[in-house]
Amino acid sequence: MHLSDFDFDLPEELIAQEPLAERTGSRLMVLDRATGNLTIGGFSDIVDHFRSGDVLVVNDTRVIPARLLGCKESGGKVEVLLVRRLAGKEETWICLTKASKGPRVGTRLLLGESLTATVVEGGEDPYKHIQFASEGDFLQQIEQIGRMPLPPYIRRDDSQLDKERYQTVFAQNAGAVAAPTAGLHFTPEILEQLRNKGVEIHPLTLHVGIGTFLPVRVDNIREHRMHEEHFTVPATTAEAVNLARAAGRRIFALGTTSTRTLEYAVDDQGRLQAGSGACDLFIYPGYRFRTVDAMLTNFHLPRSTLLMLVSAFAGREAVLAAYRRAVAEGFRFFSYGDCMLIL
Repeated sequence: MHLSDFDFDLPEELIAQEPLAERTGSRLMVLDRATGNLTIGGFSDIVDHFRSGDVLVVNDTRVIPARLLGCKESGGKVEVLLVRRLAGKEETWICLTKASKGPRVGTRLLLGESLTATVVEGGEDPYKHIQFASEGDFLQQIEQIGRMPLPPYIRRDDSQLDKERYQTVFAQNAGAVAAPTAGLHFTPEILEQLRNKGVEIHPLTLHVGIGTFLPVRVDNIREHRMHEEHFTVPATTAEAVNLARAAGRRIFALGTTSTRTLEYAVDDQGRLQAGSGACDLFIYPGYRFRTVDAMLTNFHLPRSTLLMLVSAFAGREAVLAAYRRAVAEGFRFFSYGDCMLIL
């Protein structure tokens, strides 16, 4: 398959730059995989598409304010974007840096009154390995001085509102540098309506990394390699999913991140395994899904791995037809945009 097979025309004005006033104010497109039928409504209609016994798996990762602004000790402004903590190395992170002259190994960075950092390795270009030193808990320091890492297609500075709205209401485990955006539509009230209907809601964690925004740079998509992202599947979630599948009940994945984690952590017998690890699963058309029966997702970038995953789940032609309809109907795209339920 070629990269151009996943292209579509998207007017720039449809790229959502701000969250709506209400989380549930977004529109919902529903795609029936069996028939190809499309219906359009409001997100609050989501409850009507569930039935008692369904299992909804959500990603409870929490976005950290991963953009740090400061200067080199020798002078000159610098911006640091946390990408991923290096295992086994205390507060050493893989980072992207932005400066008029890139900081070399040994450069000391001043990022706040109580946070400093040192470039300890060059890393794999364009990344740096940076070790941080803080007074008190590092992540608490980040929460105070960091800026929200809005996606590159949101062409404005982050605001105080983004600290709330670029975060799901069920975010618990800090570590992501991008939000699992399909979850941004949910409110405690919607979740309670689902529970009252008999829907089980269970969490897993996938810390979404910067790789979610990196373009595919090969024409043959099979040659693309995904970045690793840390995940955890709790034992209670694995048990609930396995019981539901054995009983013939449906598994709904909230977003592409939950989908990739569920599909990565399933064994050869089709049973979801509890545990933690690094997920680098690349799903594209031809992939056989073993766990997920339905998926809620936002509308994704042309030529992106996320669009390829959705195309694998629902069929490339059906998805591209749905996207053309979304463009014609003026749907809002990407992180703060509208969403699509695929049944």
